[in-house]
Amino acid sequence: MWAKLNSDKDTIEEIIVNTKQMLVDGISHPKTLFKLWTAAERKAIGIVPVTTSGSHLDTTYYTEKDPTYAIAGDKNSVVRTIGEKAADKKLADTDDVDGDGGAILDDHDNQTVTLGLKSIAKNKANVSANGHINVFDWLVQRKVTHNINIPSDILDYIASVRTAHASICTAVDNASDMAAFVALHVDVLNDDDSVKTVAKVNDWPDDYGVKGRKRGI
Repeated sequence: MWAKLNSDKDTIEEIIVNTKQMLVDGISHPKTLFKLWTAAERKAIGIVPVTTSGSHLDTTYYTEKDPTYAIAGDKNSVVRTIGEKAADKKLADTDDVDGDGGAILDDHDNQTVTLGLKSIAKNKANVSANGHINVFDWLVQRKVTHNINIPSDILDYIASVRTAHASICTAVDNASDMAAFVALHVDVLNDDDSVKTVAKVNDWPDDYGVKGRKRGI
């Protein structure tokens, strides 16, 4: 990425994302100037590189401000700053409204809602829990059709999945702010970067002893 400065090198006239032929002071310069010219030659006609400061935020949780651009003190480059937070995304559900603040209704005259991060997280937990349990549905069908009991270790595993699901949803509901909510999604690591504690939202029971009887996966 490049920037075109004015003749005094104190104003950014253009941010150049894709190299192209440049018209400067009535003189046309080929796009090869971006590769073949020296930095000093480019600077002489007001073209300098753009460097980036900062890093993008996790847009799962935050909205970002648009990048800002500033001429470096030596005027040899333009600094593009990214990763400045505009706002946290909403943890709670919000009612949809139109431009005049009126409620937006669905086809059955019910208020439409934009789900907040908490509802999204709990929906994911629902899907995960169902995925852990549904692979044993064949044992339920076998019980109904052939009266063969479901093994106790399977019943214990399903109960532990339901307990984990309830614990995850409770933790999500209890997150008091964005920092607490984000913490539920972060593994705790050992000094060697191995996982010490799995993120709360991924803390499901070990299926080692029952995986051999899963079906439909």
